[in-house]
Amino acid sequence: MTKFGVFVPQGWQTDLAEIADPIEQYEAMTAVAKLADAGPWDSVWVYDHFHTVPEPTINSTFECWTVTSTLARDTTRVNIGQMVGCNGYRQPSLYAKIASTVDVASHGRLYAGLGAGWYEHEWKAYGYEWRDVPQRMSEFREAVQIVHKMWTEERPVFQGKHYSIDGPINEPKGVRKPHPSFWLGGGGEKVTLKLVAQYADACNVGGSDPEVIRHKLAVLKGHCEALDRDYDRIIKSTSMNLDPAASSAENAGRVEAALEAGADYFILYIPRVAYDHEPLQRFAAEVIPQFS
Repeated sequence: MTKFGVFVPQGWQTDLAEIADPIEQYEAMTAVAKLADAGPWDSVWVYDHFHTVPEPTINSTFECWTVTSTLARDTTRVNIGQMVGCNGYRQPSLYAKIASTVDVASHGRLYAGLGAGWYEHEWKAYGYEWRDVPQRMSEFREAVQIVHKMWTEERPVFQGKHYSIDGPINEPKGVRKPHPSFWLGGGGEKVTLKLVAQYADACNVGGSDPEVIRHKLAVLKGHCEALDRDYDRIIKSTSMNLDPAASSAENAGRVEAALEAGADYFILYIPRVAYDHEPLQRFAAEVIPQFS
């Protein structure tokens, strides 16, 4: 069954800028999550960024894991995920511990997202050392292994080029079995998609472009075959920017095209949803039932 998630207005895309009071901003974000929680959405999502895009402006951007944990308690049914957590912002062992805690707080509704990161000025502004792509991907590879070990072993040990752990106790490991749902973002064919095949429960590729989705998933399937991993057990998600003015028929057509390319999960970004819930409700009423 095809499933759908939606980004809450978190501020990253200046989508709370018309609300002056920060408490009202936060409540606008929560209100969208609660609407999604009422159904038929499977999940709500946040980004892991500190500054706005396309350029940094003096506007609110709420922190990823704080938002994830509060939304976990403000909702009762939907899964809560990050698309995706930036590996450079948290030691992977700490990331695993945070995710385990939030999985319990949400009663097993966490979709724990992780990626290598890309927003250069943000790293530098917050005092993180910016590294080139090969190093960030090398760090990401080690981080994924550490997180998986932290979720599956009692006293994991890992000694890598960038990170190491020496028997950390991570209890509780979470609620969902065999571990919190692990989503890796990015379409890198040599590193990221191979890591998906090795360790992840889900990927996110293609930006709802059918040709890109088809190509990336073919690469993923090849990695799965080489590693003897069941390709069908991996969720193949894609992100989709919704035009509020588009008709339900147009939106359904976009979903259908991506489905035919191999996607089975859609994460929507809806502009101005903090101020106008109608596009969210219309998509839920008129499009999602066609694919349920």
